[in-house]
Amino acid sequence: METEQTRIEHDLLGDRAVPAAAYFGVHTLRAVENFPITGNAISIYPDLLRALACIKEAAARANNEIGLLDKERTDAIVKACREICDGKLHDQFVVDVIQGGAGTSTNMNANEVIANLALEHLGHNRGEYQHLHPNEHVNMSQSTNDVYPTALKVATYFGIFELIDAMTVLRRAFEAKAEEFRDVLKMGRTQLQDAVPMTLGQEFSTYAVMLGEDEERLKEAALLICEINLGATAIGTGINAHPEYAALVCRRLSEITGIPLVTAPNLIEATQDCGAFVQLSGVLKRVAVKLSKVCNDLRLLASGPRAGLGEINLPPMQAGSSIMPGKVNPVIPEVVNQIAFEVIGNDVTVSFAAEAGQLQLNAFEPIIAHSLFKSVTHLRNGCLTLADRCVKGITANRERLRAIVENSIGVVTALNPYIGYANATQVAQEALTTGRSVSELVLEKKLLSKERLAEILQPEVLTKPRPIIATRE
Repeated sequence: METEQTRIEHDLLGDRAVPAAAYFGVHTLRAVENFPITGNAISIYPDLLRALACIKEAAARANNEIGLLDKERTDAIVKACREICDGKLHDQFVVDVIQGGAGTSTNMNANEVIANLALEHLGHNRGEYQHLHPNEHVNMSQSTNDVYPTALKVATYFGIFELIDAMTVLRRAFEAKAEEFRDVLKMGRTQLQDAVPMTLGQEFSTYAVMLGEDEERLKEAALLICEINLGATAIGTGINAHPEYAALVCRRLSEITGIPLVTAPNLIEATQDCGAFVQLSGVLKRVAVKLSKVCNDLRLLASGPRAGLGEINLPPMQAGSSIMPGKVNPVIPEVVNQIAFEVIGNDVTVSFAAEAGQLQLNAFEPIIAHSLFKSVTHLRNGCLTLADRCVKGITANRERLRAIVENSIGVVTALNPYIGYANATQVAQEALTTGRSVSELVLEKKLLSKERLAEILQPEVLTKPRPIIATRE
């Protein structure tokens, strides 16, 4: 059996053999051994890797401008960072998404991969850190404690707008259905009881409005995470960083990412405070709660096909049962419901992790990162799936909807201004007892003429505010 080629690297715990082909080093190797938790490496979040590479490029450029890092090393680091931004060597980011150490393992994984890739650009072998070192050069003027939260903010900013784009797709799908169903009369319901008439278009338009509102809330949350603590180094005092570094590295990072970043006015506060993450998580929970409510409605409206409401038809996606032939389930709304449950749980995790910070640092930002990235990614995928594989294919059972309205006792509410509350109540009770329709009883009792009743029960009259002429016939 052929022995794997290795190289020897050294850290404060001693020497270790690192696979010669690896771009990561000894710090990453120990982290992989220490945190066999989820089986998911940080590479599952490419936005995080992109953010880390952008930060390391910004730091190298700032340090070069200040005069702390020579041009040759700067150029090699910048080139390596840009290649990682483009997707190169993402498989070398191998530490688990859940890790102790406040994100140090993630930061060191980035430092080592960038250093070894930069070394190759300089004509050296991986591990020859005397020429370019992960800590001394790639991590110059930095600490995990300012790099990691900044990377989290940059990555979530990218993710937020990807989520907003997906929500826009779903919103437009609902808007299209609202237009398609604008003339389809149905009964509205409150507390699962018949209420008053509306159109199916009005019902679907509410879903579009709900999504549009939350697109705006996400944009507001994105503004909060534009404040970063890069330049704070260990606890916010800026130790080991040049006085001009914080402002300069923030400008360079803004240029690289296109994000309007600002340096926090108090870096000590910003290094320990996770409030922006809590705020964002709360908004994601809001999105999830609303999406889940919408999916609950879709499942109810499509229930049946004969023993339920049966007002709409969801497009059939797959066989629904291993034992019941012909059964089709609302699998797409169901999966979005489950995403919502996860996001709500993630919000609880973020809240506990933010609360658990102590003194000058929060050590639990890795679980905050994992929770936020899952929420953003799964919500985005859920919105696109719901739009494409469900909403776009929804059809209305128009005749059933009309029949329900005509047979509903709730329609008597629309007649109340014309026949009086006492008469309306009597008609409602008799309709409920006998099973006869409200219209039939109103005509039998000569409370309205057939022509006047038809006029009052027109969809355009029933489903929007109108002047009431309270004359009795």
